[in-house]
Amino acid sequence: MRVAFFDRDGTIIEDYPDHEWTGINHPEFIDDSINTLKEVIEKGYKIIIITNQYIINEGYITIGQYHDINNQFKSELTRQGIELLDVFYCPHGKDEGCTCIKPNIGMIKQAIHKYPEINLEESFMIGDSAVDVELAINMGIKSFGIGVGSNYKKENIYQLNTIKDLIPYI
Repeated sequence: MRVAFFDRDGTIIEDYPDHEWTGINHPEFIDDSINTLKEVIEKGYKIIIITNQYIINEGYITIGQYHDINNQFKSELTRQGIELLDVFYCPHGKDEGCTCIKPNIGMIKQAIHKYPEINLEESFMIGDSAVDVELAINMGIKSFGIGVGSNYKKENIYQLNTIKDLIPYI
């Protein structure tokens, strides 16, 4: 199974400074993100969300707030005809030393454990931060970084300006 591992905040929906998440009640989708997800599915990929949510354990939002935003996120995607295979999130603070916070590989390992048919050689990671690209490097998979700069001059690492720039590469 080919999987497109997507970051959520800043890639599919808007991201905010940590302290502003406290007052966010509804996800706002980034331009072209829904159409891009549809095209990725049409190209034969399943979509798994891999998202750091350290703002939970660092006290900016509650676990309930996270689930409320994420349920709205998933409901809107379903309404748009987009089926997610799964969502994996890390609630741990940046200094907790967990193995799941990106760029650590814990969330992708969880996905592989739950879905052993995932073929990493045919899968990729896309996100808007260095930790997304570094996670892909740590897993040895193709990566697409949205606006993360040109620090990554390695094979299988592609720099994008926006999410819609992904489609020609897959």
